[in-house]
Order: sequence, then structure tokens, then C-alpha cells
Amino acid sequence: MIESERPRLPRRYGRWRLVRLSPVLLTVVIASLAYATPPEMAFSRLLPAAPALAAAMWPVLPTVLLGTVCLILMIGLSFIFPDLGTWWTCAGIVAVTVAAAYGSHLRLQRERTLFQVRLVADAAQQVVLSPLPRRLGNVEIESLYLAAAAEARIGGDFYEAVETPFGVRLLIGDVRGKGLPAVGAAAAIVNAFREAAYAEANMVEVARRLDASSNRYNAAFPEGSMERFATALLAEIPYEGGRIDILNCGHPPPLLLHRRELRVLESGTPSPLLSLAELIGDHYSVDTFDFTPGDLLLLYTDGVAETRARNGEFFPLAAWMDGQPPTPPRELLTALHRDLLNHSRGRLDDDIAALAVRLSEP
Repeated sequence: MIESERPRLPRRYGRWRLVRLSPVLLTVVIASLAYATPPEMAFSRLLPAAPALAAAMWPVLPTVLLGTVCLILMIGLSFIFPDLGTWWTCAGIVAVTVAAAYGSHLRLQRERTLFQVRLVADAAQQVVLSPLPRRLGNVEIESLYLAAAAEARIGGDFYEAVETPFGVRLLIGDVRGKGLPAVGAAAAIVNAFREAAYAEANMVEVARRLDASSNRYNAAFPEGSMERFATALLAEIPYEGGRIDILNCGHPPPLLLHRRELRVLESGTPSPLLSLAELIGDHYSVDTFDFTPGDLLLLYTDGVAETRARNGEFFPLAAWMDGQPPTPPRELLTALHRDLLNHSRGRLDDDIAALAVRLSEP
């Protein structure tokens, strides 16, 4: 799975280190001004600001130590300027330091809680978006996932690839909505696919089992279930090669690069979205396309094609794919990752998932 890049990490890290030192710098500046200016200006009364600032980024003990340093500085300044109102300022430093230490303690508790939540999110990601093998039989596979929110780990996009008695089977899809309900629905669909892909010889039956699993999840968590449906695309690559079978449940069509010629694999008869088969009928259809060694297939969620530039222009996915040279799947998705971030200037409006697949010689 291709990870998000951090090309400016060293520079940002250096800036953060400078920010963490700002309470010390503030202490030095205030003490210098208090010493160098007339007593009437009373810069020394600003010393409580240093431990208050430290509480926002330092642990408890360093915050208390900085408050102690400020207290010692204030006492030292009182020997040079006897009329500074030392005891009032010292009392202010002590009071602010105690409050700052408590605030630092609460902040650290919240950070630990957030860290635990992120660990749970990472574990959930391993369930919904488990790392894919880079090769299944004679099929090369690479995956890409980008969350729209910088702090997010997972969303409603999902994918899976399994090696079955019937060939290599692929799944990619997108649950409508955000948050934990969407993640739960995605997990239910992916888990159902992992079982059905091995057990069902017909992809139509696989799709029906995914629809049933999605309906069961919505019945168990009814809040918002009327709007919780999913697009999905199932693909099967037989071991003998030569073709690919696709069942498309309202998902964006795959792009196939065959000897530098781009084909959009549109379905002749679209199949119903998951969770909507009971309303519009479970009439599923499978389309067959040529898929020969060296062909490069891109499966993607709508977040890829709907990535916007600042002027509102969508990412030209078909034209971009048409201009790509024959390349391994990993290199294709690395280029897609880079160009999506460049197009949007690092600001994604939706989660993004993609699979790149190439058939090699048996």
C-alpha cells in the first residue's frame, strides 16, 4: 500500500522545535527588557506569561521548572529594582505556574486518549483495508488510499483482492456517508466478499451476498440506514487469462491501458447499488472484456475523478491515464498519488482509493 508522502517534514520539524523553545525565548526577552528598561515600565510583570505558554506544549515538570526559573528571576530583579512590586508579581508567577501545570496534565491526558483512539483506527484499517499481496498468480496488484482529512485513518472507501478457485477476484467500492457507520458498513461488505469470493462460482451470487450483508448491517444499525448504500465493482481474472469479467454496482468504470490505447470499461447494463436491490430489483449483469498480458487496469473510487483544483476543475483522470507509459502498478499509483496532490494542492475533498492491476505472462 502506498503511503502518504511528507516532502517537507525536516523543515516543519525544525519550525516545531523552535516553537517548543518559545517559552524559554519569551522568558529571556521579558527578563532582558525588565533589566534594560526603567522600573516604571514594569516588564517583569509579564513573566507569568512564560509558564502559561509552556503549558500548551510542555509536560508538567518542565512547565513547573520554567515557573521556578521565572520566580528566581523576579526575586533577582527585586535586588536591582526594589520598587517593582516583587511580591505581587511572585504571587502571580506561582498561581499561573500551578494552573499551567494542571492544564499541562489535562492536555497530556487528552493526547493519550487521542493516541489510543488512533490505535483503534489503525486496527480497524487493518480489517477494512488489509495490506494486499503484490502478486496473486500472474496478476500484479498495488493499492493506494488517501484520507481527505489529514488526521483521518479510514473512511467509507474499501477494496480487497483474493485468490480463489475461480481466478483472482477484486473488489473496490465506496459507502455513502462518513464516520463510524460508513466504516462499519465497509467492513461488513469486505468481510462478506472474503467469504463469498471463495464459495460462489458465479459473481452474481457474490454480489447478492454483499447486498445481503449490507442490508443486515443497516438493519442492526438503523439510524441513517436509508441513506447508507454503497457503490461496488467486482472483477474476476481467470487463471487462463485473456479476459476480465466485471460486475459494476453503480461504481465508476475501470480504465484499461492496452498497448498505449485507453479503454473505459463501461457496463452495458448497470447493476443495482448495494442495499438498493430490494427497491429496484436484483438484476445483476456481468460484462466481459479482453485483458491480455501487459495490460494495465485502474480501479478507483469517485474521490479520484472528483479531486478538484482551486479553480474547481476536476482531475482529468482519463486523459492522465491515456498519457501514462506502460509501467508497473506501483509506479502508476505513485504517479497518481503525486499528481492528485499537485492538482488539489494537497487539499482533498473526499477519500481516495485505487487499485492498479497488471497481467503478466503465465
